[in-house]
Amino acid sequence: MDEVTHVEAEPAPSVIDRYYTRWYRADLKGKSSEDHCILQHSNRICVVTLAETHPILQNGRTVKCITYQISDGCSRLKNKVSGKSKRGGQFLTDFAPLCRITCTDETEYTIYSCIRGRLLEVNEAILETPSLLLEKPFTEGYIAVILPKLEESKIITENLLTREDFEKVVAKRNNLPSQPS
Repeated sequence: MDEVTHVEAEPAPSVIDRYYTRWYRADLKGKSSEDHCILQHSNRICVVTLAETHPILQNGRTVKCITYQISDGCSRLKNKVSGKSKRGGQFLTDFAPLCRITCTDETEYTIYSCIRGRLLEVNEAILETPSLLLEKPFTEGYIAVILPKLEESKIITENLLTREDFEKVVAKRNNLPSQPS
């Protein structure tokens, strides 16, 4: 009988790692650790998620509520797109607020678009099941989907960090001596 040798295979990359490029925005609007992650697909579509270092995903926090009502006159839930060119979607600048998330400790966080483009959809599933945001932030717990303009699709990442650069920022942040209060 021939002896069968079992070779440990490398685990297959996740769908996210296989089809999307991860880009990051660190310390958004000067708020320490309020990091966002943009998953960019080869077809230009970008998915806005929380970076794994965002305070909402730290210290066992629990999400109390999420609202896409940005102001009295602006609700991201009212965004309606139609047709092949996705007409009607709200146009967002890189610092456009997408939603507000309140944790059970009453801390409130505003999540921003991070890139310019047309809002294709917001994730209504996290309104009903906020735990998706914590349990599956890169898949079912995403915040929104944005389509950059074709002519801007190459330059939208200029203000974003690669995963490698983001890891350097986080390492530097973690090595800073804590400031006395």
